[in-house]
Amino acid sequence: MGTLSASVIKWQPFSLLFCVLSCVVLSDDSSDKAVLLEFKESVSDPSGLLSSWSENSHHCSWSGVTCDKNSKVLSLNITGSGKEQKGNNFNNRGDSVSFSCSDYSLFPFYGFGIRRNCGESNGSLFGSLSPSIGKLSELRILSLPFHRFHGEIPSGIWGLEKLEVLDLENSLLSGTLPVTVSGLKNLRVVNLGFNDISGEIPDWFSSLKQMEMLNLAGTLVNGTVPAFIGRFRGVYLSFAWLGGSLPTDIGEDCRLEHLDLSGNYFVGPIPASLGKCRQLRSLLLYINMFEEGIPPEIGQLQNLEVLDVSRNSLSGPIPVELGSCSSLTVLVLSNMLNPYDNLVVAKGDANYVNDDFNFYQGGIPDVITKLSKLRVLWAPRATLEGNLPSDWGSCDNLEMVNLAQNFFSGKIPVGLTLCQKMRYLDLSSNKRLTGELIEDLAVPCMSFFDVSENSLSGYIPIFFNQGCPDVLTSDSYSFEPFNPTSAYLSYLASKVQAGTSIGSFGRDGGPIVFHNFGANNFSGSVLSMPIAPQRLGKHISYAFHAGENLLGGPFPGNLFENCNGLDAVFVNVSYNRVSKISTTKKEVTIFKEIEVPLTFDIVVQATGNFNASNCIGNGGFGSTYKAEISPGVLVAIKRLAIGRLQGFQQFDAEIKILGRLRHPNLVTLIGYHASETETFLVYNYLPGGNLEKFIQERSTRAADWRVLHKIALDIARALAYLHDECVPRILHRDVKPSNILLDDDYNAYLSDFGLARLLGTSETHATTGVAGTFGYVAPEYAMTCRVSDKADVYSYGVVLLELLSDKKALDPSFFSLRKWFQHRSMVVHALATRTGQGVLHCRFMGWRSPK
Repeated sequence: MGTLSASVIKWQPFSLLFCVLSCVVLSDDSSDKAVLLEFKESVSDPSGLLSSWSENSHHCSWSGVTCDKNSKVLSLNITGSGKEQKGNNFNNRGDSVSFSCSDYSLFPFYGFGIRRNCGESNGSLFGSLSPSIGKLSELRILSLPFHRFHGEIPSGIWGLEKLEVLDLENSLLSGTLPVTVSGLKNLRVVNLGFNDISGEIPDWFSSLKQMEMLNLAGTLVNGTVPAFIGRFRGVYLSFAWLGGSLPTDIGEDCRLEHLDLSGNYFVGPIPASLGKCRQLRSLLLYINMFEEGIPPEIGQLQNLEVLDVSRNSLSGPIPVELGSCSSLTVLVLSNMLNPYDNLVVAKGDANYVNDDFNFYQGGIPDVITKLSKLRVLWAPRATLEGNLPSDWGSCDNLEMVNLAQNFFSGKIPVGLTLCQKMRYLDLSSNKRLTGELIEDLAVPCMSFFDVSENSLSGYIPIFFNQGCPDVLTSDSYSFEPFNPTSAYLSYLASKVQAGTSIGSFGRDGGPIVFHNFGANNFSGSVLSMPIAPQRLGKHISYAFHAGENLLGGPFPGNLFENCNGLDAVFVNVSYNRVSKISTTKKEVTIFKEIEVPLTFDIVVQATGNFNASNCIGNGGFGSTYKAEISPGVLVAIKRLAIGRLQGFQQFDAEIKILGRLRHPNLVTLIGYHASETETFLVYNYLPGGNLEKFIQERSTRAADWRVLHKIALDIARALAYLHDECVPRILHRDVKPSNILLDDDYNAYLSDFGLARLLGTSETHATTGVAGTFGYVAPEYAMTCRVSDKADVYSYGVVLLELLSDKKALDPSFFSLRKWFQHRSMVVHALATRTGQGVLHCRFMGWRSPK
């Protein structure tokens, strides 16, 4: 006796279990054996699928045959390969579409729950189905899919009283479904997909109480869909010729788990009653002409995993009720990709429109992006507008987001930085997205990242990355069992690889990583390409687009220094202000070792690519940024204005002099980097802020005289060291409160020493240009443009007055110039004699002695 083949349709709950098959007696029934031999004679069998069928053996032992204890045939189950005799796998035969069992990839979303394993199919039968099959009175399963038959289904088959499974999928059969039938009372599965079956869906299906699955996908059936299909568990009617409106009561007494109506000509609204199909797992309505909005009642489907309503004519807002679909993993609201591109010619429809006309109003509700199981959100060119959703929940599972070609505005939300599994993010061509990119976005780990054609600004960050998923390929989800979610992920992954602008760029069809920052307002230098180190050495091709921006400076030749592990690299920085290639290496010269390594990339990453949020000060020489090099290790990075440099060789020579300076009241210069595209100094970080801030806060709190006295002496000692102990002597030329830094214990440190000479044209003792800040510059220096150490002492005196009086040098409440100088003399006397506490507090701070 034969056994049930693994190729029988195996999707729970449609598995058919026949306990009667376990007790078989090999008695003879010559009538069933004769029927089977007649069937064998009616077909051609070039692959020998029926080689075991001989006159000399018992028919219940033949391959594909299962009998009961009386040798009556219960099951005839032989799966073909679907291949033509000449080996063709995919053919267009008139109006029909035939394909081999191994070519399911042509139909990425077809047959959720009914796809079979084709691994054991080695050939096909050719010819016609013998009418004598209708004489197998005990037949429960007739499963002959993927053969190359011709002609109609014999009428006797429709009269089999005990038939439960009729599976003739993709066997090139023709004819119409009968208007009435005499048998089939126990029919549970009808799988006639991809045959030339035509006509309308007959009403007798409604009388089948056990009916669970109906597959007429890829056939020529036409007319409308009856409401009773809602009582089945799986309905597959894709790529047929059905049309009209769906019945409003299709969801009444609903048992549906999978409903696929894609690729037809349905019009009118999506029935709200579908919200009653509480067991529905996949709802595929794409490529039709549905109108109006998505029914809010769909939000009642808490078992729904996949919803695809793309390529229709829908409108209205995206209902917030969809946020109640707690099992939703894939939401496709619009789609520029057509899963049926390969079949359009086969269908031969001259009126077929290859486009998406879903034009929604408003944006995407946050409750949808917060769905914890969501893996795909796909809604390109859908006229969505407003801000991008701000709340993306924990974003533990989201892998693909496509919101391109809409009208979103505002900033890219911080919530997207939580999406560490993101492999695909397309926000391109919204035009109105503004602000700066966030360095915490997982861009280095993304296989596809596109923010082109927007209004983004700032620097292109050096993005942080931690653990990366594997690069996205057409095989990325092959390990997952075929289900609605994995089918969409696999299809979109394959289209992403094929659809990039360098689709043929990858060697031997290898994976591609594509990052596009083009057509924005990004500025600054191109510092690095945001590809994760984990991608190197994996035969990956990388494309980096940053054209049509405001990028400047020389093109860094070291951009490619970490690309040895890539198969190919494509870089586009055209239509910028980038000049010739610079070959300067990204080195940081270290004067004082700290606890952790200090490299160019680490510095730039720690400042967020010199993001404004990390800026702690601005001055004439550049901006200063706080940078956490590693947990608990802070430094201050002064980024110098490139235009101030007078020559790199001179800069290197003089900065090394400053790097050797060591004094308890000088800010320590830890290291520096200087190149044509970027120059910065690395100092130790002082948490107490600067003296300017200290003076401002003095108006709201008292300060101990000893603290003021210590600050004054600390700065005096620092200046004395620069003037008298350094060889060559160093003139500061810009002593002011903002260049005096404090630690938590109010120790004072002088910063920016030597930068006036380093970044200007002056010599040590005289200069032809005035450096310094108005209000702190000595009058004789301002008039003669000649500087000496006395000019620094003058500026120091102004700082002392500010420290003691809480007034700024240019404050209108200051006394006249003559009285100002009188106060200056008094301050010097007070400090020299250490009698300042009583005099200065009363005089400048308005304090009264207790006496």
